[in-house]
Amino acid sequence: MPNNQGEDKIPETLISVINKLMLVIVVLVVALIAIPIVFYYSNQPGKSENITSPAMTKQGEVKKDELVYWTATDINTITDSKQKEQVTYGKELITHTSKYYGPKGSILQITNGLNCQNCHLQAGTAVFANNYGSVASLFPKLRARSGKIETVYKRVNDCFERSLNGKAIDTAGKEMQAIVAYINFIGSNIEKGKKAEGSGFKDLTYLDRAAEPQKGQLVYTAKCQSCHQPNGEGLFNADKTEYNFPALWGSHSYNDGAGLYRISNIAKYVKYNMPQGTTYKNPQLTDEEAWDVAAYITSQPRPHINEPKDWPDISKKPVDHPFGPYADNFPEQQHKYGPFKPISDLQKKETITNKSSSK
Repeated sequence: MPNNQGEDKIPETLISVINKLMLVIVVLVVALIAIPIVFYYSNQPGKSENITSPAMTKQGEVKKDELVYWTATDINTITDSKQKEQVTYGKELITHTSKYYGPKGSILQITNGLNCQNCHLQAGTAVFANNYGSVASLFPKLRARSGKIETVYKRVNDCFERSLNGKAIDTAGKEMQAIVAYINFIGSNIEKGKKAEGSGFKDLTYLDRAAEPQKGQLVYTAKCQSCHQPNGEGLFNADKTEYNFPALWGSHSYNDGAGLYRISNIAKYVKYNMPQGTTYKNPQLTDEEAWDVAAYITSQPRPHINEPKDWPDISKKPVDHPFGPYADNFPEQQHKYGPFKPISDLQKKETITNKSSSK
């Protein structure tokens, strides 16, 4: 009988290959188990995109990648029924101002038909949409426009007289008290004297040229007029008690004393909030489109308000304040449409000079 013992033995090279394959299989199995676990824990709550995460700069300094932006204090946390009723009514007045004070207002007919939240989106709670996050923490405060210390009541009535092109309401009345209660409550989570992150407007880089209304008209036609209408007249709801889409110019819009009449404010506002669906994270307009469409809106006719006492110290006027006199020699046209960098650079230079001379 032939001897088959040599044929039954497995060659050592084949054993080596099998061992290596087994090792590869073990590594793959471990990886398949570990990857889902790592993915699961990395996406647990608490890893919010708004949470500040430190990162090292080239110089080795820690910087903030993204800030934690303000969110309004929740009305549903109020336990006192009277306070909750007042704050809720204040929110209603902010959201539907025209139903109470517009052309068909149930209380008075003293405004243009706009609602407060047409300028302060989501009842003053949206990030970088002119929200109320810092009002409770910073008021009363000295305002350069009036040269006086102003209260929240004065600030609210400023909006009634300018943005709503109407008349001031009674500061002791139920409605004013409710509006102020609402504004103070939603901003009560900000320490006194501090500014809420994400309040006001998000910065927008100046153009190296003047903003051009003619270019802005093209932007308006393509991206704005479907809501705000061809002549900027806005669109009333069915019973004409308030606007579905606010008027941007004309007799029912804000007057030339309102903050949004300054081109930088309206440019920042539209850049990070318009057209509908835009957020500060996902703007739909380029910087140039934002500046140009702001110039177009600003160039259109609107009500005038006579406020000769505005800016008693003319050196405090913003670079884009559209009416003289000015503390510099730049023309009114440049203060209205730009370019603004030369004006800004001069103001910064004079501020440094004044600080140095005061030492």
